[in-house]
Amino acid sequence: MGLRQNLELMLQRGQDSPLLRFSLGAECLKEGALIAAISHLRHAIELNPGYSAAWKLLGEAHARAGAADRAADVYRRGIETATARGDLQAAREMTVFLRRLEKDPGAAR
Repeated sequence: MGLRQNLELMLQRGQDSPLLRFSLGAECLKEGALIAAISHLRHAIELNPGYSAAWKLLGEAHARAGAADRAADVYRRGIETATARGDLQAAREMTVFLRRLEKDPGAAR
């Protein structure tokens, strides 16, 4: 059984948390399961709106899914969130991703 399946079992057992949703989203993104990745990452942010890493991966998932406008919006919101929390590295990374996306809406990252 793979990591994604183990994480999904944890979720089915009621062990829902921002970290679990983030981990599931990251695994889905690695596998190219973009709809599932977006769903899990959104849920991670609903559970913890200040989760900078989840904002970053959600932006990437939208970009890879071809939703450049949505990705840009997510990055902007993620930059605000990360900056407010003092997570300057995440804010810088999302700023770079946003600039790339603005230059080339087809850019995934």
